[in-house]
Amino acid sequence: MSGARSSEYSQVSTGSAAADAAPERPRAAPDPQPAPALGALEDTARRIFGDRLELAQRYTEHLASSGIVRGLIGPREAPRLWERHVLNCAVVQELIAPDARVVDVGSGAGLPGLCLAIARPDLAITLVEPLERRVTWLEEVVADLGLDNVTVLRARAEQAKGQVGQVDVVTARAVSALTGLVDITLPLLKGRGELLALKGRSADEEMKKASKKFKRFGVRDSEVITVGAELLEEPTTVVRLVL
Repeated sequence: MSGARSSEYSQVSTGSAAADAAPERPRAAPDPQPAPALGALEDTARRIFGDRLELAQRYTEHLASSGIVRGLIGPREAPRLWERHVLNCAVVQELIAPDARVVDVGSGAGLPGLCLAIARPDLAITLVEPLERRVTWLEEVVADLGLDNVTVLRARAEQAKGQVGQVDVVTARAVSALTGLVDITLPLLKGRGELLALKGRSADEEMKKASKKFKRFGVRDSEVITVGAELLEEPTTVVRLVL
């Protein structure tokens, strides 16, 4: 289940000073290994990804191999990549209008940005990630999958506002608590659009704590909703803020 920042996730706050660290030496990625078997989840995955399920499987293979080797995903996550990560993220696509321009903040291992790009080729998605080694990995995966609807931008969210143009939707998962997340994501919408923040059990409490900032950013509507209840054993919890 998605949630607030946890040691099980490799994604980090886009405000991290690590983004300014010296470039790391590139490491050769191992050949993709077989992804965990879909098993009983195959029908669900096919309903979500349709004829692009093979792309989703190849992406999950990258997560299970080079994603773990390079520290984007914790080793303990390998057996549950499909239900806890890939499908958990992909079901959020039902909240996004056709042909939307989406920015995924703190994209890390491409969760949820790459999942959405695979499930919805109509979306134009920019993955914003500050760490060079993660950007390199994302570029490699995007190239391997041939995703022509994805752009990878190395930047912190605060730096990206002038580089992404008009944005319809901002997504974020395992980046930071909502009270800090609104400061770095809502400005990207430039007064119009919505934030979809994938959260866990803390969603309602985070909403209460962050609500005092909503007026400053022009938030017109806010809600905590679940998606994928008819598909997943544990549906995905999303905080939705509309400007």
